[in-house]
Amino acid sequence: MEYYSLNHISEQLLLTVKQNKDTTKLKLELSFTPLNELINSLKNDEEKKAFWINIYNAYFLILRKELNITKPKIYTEKIIKIAEHYFSLDDIEHGILRKYRYKYSLGFIANLFAPKLIKQLAVTTIDYRIHFALNCGAKSCPPIAFYNTENINNQLDLATQSFLEHETEYIHDKKEVHTTMLFKWFLKDFGNFKGIKKIYKTQLNKDISDYSIKFKPYSWEENLNNFIQ
Repeated sequence: MEYYSLNHISEQLLLTVKQNKDTTKLKLELSFTPLNELINSLKNDEEKKAFWINIYNAYFLILRKELNITKPKIYTEKIIKIAEHYFSLDDIEHGILRKYRYKYSLGFIANLFAPKLIKQLAVTTIDYRIHFALNCGAKSCPPIAFYNTENINNQLDLATQSFLEHETEYIHDKKEVHTTMLFKWFLKDFGNFKGIKKIYKTQLNKDISDYSIKFKPYSWEENLNNFIQ
């Protein structure tokens, strides 16, 4: 019997969702994976990020399209069964991938009362680039890509660069940069305003050190199946 890594299964689930095929078998495989296998398979942050980003993006579409769950309930329902435990999209994003930050704290406050399992599964270090990989079905969301452990860092860099190039407007005569609202919502994850300017330098080679940052309105117009071509 051929063995497939959990990351491979997460990619296959996302691909199956994209192709509008039956996800039952893959969901069952994930749901009955022993917890110790999940923990032992996702040993480092690269493995955790690749797996959970794919799971988040796949399950958002499953919950929205198959179960017709809408916002805000779609984020909070603990209906995603992985390793015989139930998770919500918020558990995955703010608990695991953002190392149990409170959702509405701009990233400044950790949830010290997060469940033990979430703390056990969480990344060691918050990677701001995940915000350019998670898709919540809205027009202003980053597009969906397939992430794997071996290439996760290059993939996240590309996702960041592509999204920022698309979302940024430079108003040179006013010394302003108009950019995504994601920076404001998760300000601490990005290292505050100084960190945002550093990201533009490292990711896009743009020096905006003497520019002011303005945040563009976020379009919540539904835009499902926005996969990178």
